[in-house]
Amino acid sequence: MIHETAQIHPTAIVEEGAVIGADVKIGPFCFVDSKVKIGRGTELLSHVVVKGPTTIGEENKIFQFASIGEACQDLKYAGEDTRLDIGDRNTIRESVTMHRGTIQDSGITKVGSDNLFMINAHVAHDCVIGDRCIFANNATLAGHVIVGDHAIIGGMSAVHQFCHVGEHCMLGGGSIVVQDVPPYVMGQGNHCEPFGINVEGLKRRGFEKQEILAIRRAYKALYRSGMTLAEAKTEIAKEATEYKSVQVFMDFLDNSERGIIR
Repeated sequence: MIHETAQIHPTAIVEEGAVIGADVKIGPFCFVDSKVKIGRGTELLSHVVVKGPTTIGEENKIFQFASIGEACQDLKYAGEDTRLDIGDRNTIRESVTMHRGTIQDSGITKVGSDNLFMINAHVAHDCVIGDRCIFANNATLAGHVIVGDHAIIGGMSAVHQFCHVGEHCMLGGGSIVVQDVPPYVMGQGNHCEPFGINVEGLKRRGFEKQEILAIRRAYKALYRSGMTLAEAKTEIAKEATEYKSVQVFMDFLDNSERGIIR
């Protein structure tokens, strides 16, 4: 079903069965397969390929040569009917690739809203990405990676499968991430190491001074005090009772399965 206000270039191919919402623009030489749903106001500029099952929300802008919803590169994948779900108002730049999930996980790759994916970024199968994240050029996620809200992944960075990158993190360019990165932390290097908390980012997002200081104390307990992880968590738990953001930090440590960057 194609809404009457959708604009589809005559060179584009939209297979029968695709659902194209109001005010969608599909530019020259795009391909949209039959298992795709595109929400109101989304624009595919040109030469964009969208395979399905894929759902794309409203007011996204997808630039040329992006490949969205293709089958994943996992050798175990045998053509199962897995999904890619994308939220609203994302900017997906040239040559970005996003793959559908696998039945070995939830079967869904999920991308939130208001994210920026710069040129050649890659989102592998079964990844879960929050809102308002930035992926710089050539940032790469392996399968099953979770990225929290407001995270920034620097250019040429790579995140190992099953790793979690916490909310408000900032990873410098060229980082190789093989363990979880706790919320608010700045990291860089191969392998990625912590270099403080993302103070400027927290200020921009409205964190109060006392809350930032509490996060800083939690960071110091974990990384600068010489305590063991168990000892640091005991210290951090005291701050968590007063500050919600520190409780988020604490919960992340409790739930980490790969261990955290050190």
